[in-house]
Amino acid sequence: MTNPNWLNSVEMKAWRGFVNTSSDLLNLIARDLEPFGIDGGDYQLLAMLSEAPDQKLKMCDLAERLRLSRSGLTRRIDGVLKAKYVAQVRDNKDGRVVFAHLTKKGFDFIKKVAPHHLESVRRRMIDLLSVAELKAFGSGFEKISKNVKQSE
Repeated sequence: MTNPNWLNSVEMKAWRGFVNTSSDLLNLIARDLEPFGIDGGDYQLLAMLSEAPDQKLKMCDLAERLRLSRSGLTRRIDGVLKAKYVAQVRDNKDGRVVFAHLTKKGFDFIKKVAPHHLESVRRRMIDLLSVAELKAFGSGFEKISKNVKQSE
């Protein structure tokens, strides 16, 4: 076995910063959504549907975008279905295909919540960083994401 290529102090600071902060940051942002009765996963699902063509996605595509299994998506979507923010709609041409469709109630809800979510993201992350730091984050995570997708 070859000698490990240990992390230097700069690399260790970056790695530990990510590990020790990322889940806490996401949890704080999710906590800021609690007054609206949703969590971060619900918000992400509703936001993805709001940005999709005709505000609908095939269930299998939505699961993939949310990085969930089919059963994971079934559990995730349950609350927004009950709240009538999302409806499941069968494809007219192929009845086996099911879409998740953002309802008018869901669209109105996400429009109400989005400014509060944006404020939370800005306050807890974006506004703390310089433009150069944001650019570095963006390009760094773009490279990491590309590597992760190639490894799947």
